[in-house]
Amino acid sequence: MENNKYQLTQAGLDALTEELDQLKTVERDQNLEALKEARAQGDLSENADYDAAREEQARIEGRIKEIENILKNYTLIKNTKRGKAIHIGRKVSLKLDDEEPVDYTIVGSLEANPFQNMISNESPIGRAIIGAKEGDSKVVKTHSNKEVHVTIEKVY
Repeated sequence: MENNKYQLTQAGLDALTEELDQLKTVERDQNLEALKEARAQGDLSENADYDAAREEQARIEGRIKEIENILKNYTLIKNTKRGKAIHIGRKVSLKLDDEEPVDYTIVGSLEANPFQNMISNESPIGRAIIGAKEGDSKVVKTHSNKEVHVTIEKVY
C-alpha cells in the first residue's frame, strides 16, 4: 500500500532537510536562550518578551513536526527524460496567451513557487499540461475564471 502523499524533487527534499537541521540545531537553541532571558526578567504574566518567545517556540516546534511528517511520507520525483510527455519533474517552455515563452519546472504542490517558475502539478495550468506534448495547446481556466491559452513550446 502506498502511504506517500507528498511529491518532492531532489532539490525540494534537500531544502526541507536543510530547513529541519536549521530549526533543530540553530533556531531551537536561540529560542531556548530567549526563553531563559525572558524568564529572568521576573513576572511572566505581563512579560511580552516571554510571550513572543513562547509563540516562536510553538512556530518552530510546529514546523519541525510538519517537516518530519513530510519526510516520512514523500515520493521522490526524478526528472526522467523518457518519452515526450510532460510529467512532474520536467522542465517546459510555455507560451501563455500572446506573451513570450517562459521556462517552468513542474513540481509537487509543496515546492511550487511561481516567482521561481516552479508550478504545481495541482495548479490549473499544471493539471492541464500533465501528459501533453511539445506543440500541444490548451485553454486553461484559472482560479479567477480567466481563460489562458497555453502553448507548449518545448519539453526538456
